[in-house]
Amino acid sequence: MINVSEQHAPRSLIVTLYGAYGRFAPGPVPVAELIRLLAAVGVDAPSVRSSVSRLKRRGLLLPARTATGAAGYELSPEARQLMDDGDRRIYLAGPPEDEGWVLAVFSVPESERQKRHVLRSRLAGLGFGTAAPGVWIAPARLYEETRHTLGRLRLDPYVDFFRGEHLGFAPTPEAVARWWDLAAIAKEHEHFLDAHAPVLHAWEGRTDTAPEDAYRDYLLALDTWRHLPYTDPGLPAHLLPADWPGVRSAEVFRGLHERLRDAGAAFAGAGPGDGP
Repeated sequence: MINVSEQHAPRSLIVTLYGAYGRFAPGPVPVAELIRLLAAVGVDAPSVRSSVSRLKRRGLLLPARTATGAAGYELSPEARQLMDDGDRRIYLAGPPEDEGWVLAVFSVPESERQKRHVLRSRLAGLGFGTAAPGVWIAPARLYEETRHTLGRLRLDPYVDFFRGEHLGFAPTPEAVARWWDLAAIAKEHEHFLDAHAPVLHAWEGRTDTAPEDAYRDYLLALDTWRHLPYTDPGLPAHLLPADWPGVRSAEVFRGLHERLRDAGAAFAGAGPGDGP
């Protein structure tokens, strides 16, 4: 049931695999097991090996031996922190509450101006919108993850955080439409729906849940979905356009997660319930 209209990068699929199953394994994931699990979603062995090498150079995977002495890889502490932070977004149980805003205000000396680009790209990647030059805004619940990220990159000396509410002059929905490109975010949700709503519909018509099929369809859906909560920071529903497609895409992902995640664990070698 692989959807051929989507392209999934091998490196991204490996990260998704560890996030869904690999980090709950009792030890390092053997290289041979990584090759088996990635083959199920169409990735060949050379691509797995080269992607693992890149992730190792980035400090996300660490080489380690299994209990039987086989070569394998485990997540670095940094990667585990990234995934723990990501869980709070990716597996959000329902529509987010309006808890106000967090503002990130930064100032970088001219002698270190290259860090301005890094700060902007990191804040954008965390889902922040631009309220004004040097002033970035996001839902308040993203503060902890942002603090972890900027601290890890040693960018925290350049940033001050504030929490508060929007008081005008423009109505908040109008301001939100300036701070984020809502049309572009909506297209990302529609892309997810086009690719994965038919998969959920097909599973709803099945009485069985074959482990390899469940694993494959779940991993591909999660690989697409996990990027969306960073493109879309989870703005309160009353600030968004009517019939916002993010509501439907979240329902589709939750449906796939509930139906397929534990069944896929049997194929991935993880126990049901080991995971978010």
